[in-house]
Amino acid sequence: MFGKKKGQKKRKNMRIDTLIGQNTHVEGDIIFSGGLRIDGKVNGNIFIDSDDQAVLSLSERGIINGEIRVPFILINGEVNGNIYASQHLELSSAARVTGNIFYQTLEMTVGSEVNGQMIHITADQAAETLQIDSSSDDDKPSLHLEKQD
Repeated sequence: MFGKKKGQKKRKNMRIDTLIGQNTHVEGDIIFSGGLRIDGKVNGNIFIDSDDQAVLSLSERGIINGEIRVPFILINGEVNGNIYASQHLELSSAARVTGNIFYQTLEMTVGSEVNGQMIHITADQAAETLQIDSSSDDDKPSLHLEKQD
């Protein structure tokens, strides 16, 4: 009665390998694998480094000004840019998104705000959403974060 519905996907476990703290401001792109939690501010794009199980968590205090291309995303803060979630996107009640959202599965809590289009993608299109735009500026610095096994 109150359990999971048949066929409902299990929620991705949130493992944090990297933390960008509340008083940290990052300028430039971030490429990561594993789990990344952002409590601070990032001015740049966020991508994965060939990890199709990577998880991004943005806290209520966190701000991202840039594009996000990550399979599993939990938004609790502010995003100014397009979001590409190839697997699952969760928008909490404090989420504020200005930009288009491309998602395969979406969980949205009452109170979350989206100023842009919400576009459902199929499983076939999901792999394409993780591709980094090769026409981006090569002069822009990037930060590579990899989980240690």
